[in-house]
Amino acid sequence: MVEIFKTEGTSQKVLSEYERDCWINVSSPSEDEIKVLSQDLSIPIEFFMGALDVDERPRIEVEEKNLLLLIRTPHFDDSSEIQFSTMPLGIIFTDNLMVTICSNKNDVIQAFVNGRIRGWSTAKRSQFLLRIFSRTALVYLDYLKQINKQTLIFEDKLQKSMKNEELIELLNLEKSLVYFTTSLRANEIVMERLQRTEMVKMYPDDVDLLEDAITENRQAIEMANIYSNILSGMMDAFASVISNNLNVVMKFLTSVTILLTLPVIIASIYGMNIKLPLQGWQHAFAFTMGLSVLLSLIGLIIFIKRKWI
Repeated sequence: MVEIFKTEGTSQKVLSEYERDCWINVSSPSEDEIKVLSQDLSIPIEFFMGALDVDERPRIEVEEKNLLLLIRTPHFDDSSEIQFSTMPLGIIFTDNLMVTICSNKNDVIQAFVNGRIRGWSTAKRSQFLLRIFSRTALVYLDYLKQINKQTLIFEDKLQKSMKNEELIELLNLEKSLVYFTTSLRANEIVMERLQRTEMVKMYPDDVDLLEDAITENRQAIEMANIYSNILSGMMDAFASVISNNLNVVMKFLTSVTILLTLPVIIASIYGMNIKLPLQGWQHAFAFTMGLSVLLSLIGLIIFIKRKWI
């Protein structure tokens, strides 16, 4: 899908054709759409294909008058086993417009498409780029908070659990944190390279925006590292908790089995088809039952005092 936007003052309008200083947003494009864009805008098709590769790493690439910046943005998919992951976002600068391209709807770009971000202009492409950087870091921080909340929920479940489902969920969250940390560090390298070079012409206020974006990105890196360390230690601890919970259950079942064995022994003895003491006594059945209950009670008291049950 190809969408064309242009800002005029504080308003944002949708265009049907390319104009100078417009923004072209491309998501889940077909091969025909990529070919048309590449020909109409004189952009190497490799720029588009690189942004659509889910395993592409963040980088900066220049070819003729076109500039490609690749960063990795956070992505949430509740239908996936690993709900929090990252995906590449391509940002292409030409002489007179900017193109963003992604293999799926991007959580960062959608904020601009839906008009939730104020104070930006398609004419000031460098400022728009830096706002994308800043928004990316903020979405990372928001998703990290959601991961932390899910971790606390699984923590409560794990305290009484004897199964592995919760541990597997925590493992998926840990994978998400690894994806986030790796992508954030790679994004930081791209932003620091922009800070050192003049690949993108910046306005005076853009320097502060870039520094703020780098600071927010570093904050996200630190938070991801902290949550990852906490989650790793928690998984080790709760693996022991699950094992201990299972041991407690096995100890209880073993104790119950032993207590039930005592009356079974007496019943087995008096169930033999031979001459036995008290077999002619009219109260023999009540006596054997009482003896069985008494022995079980004595065993139960011993187990309780020794804290075996």
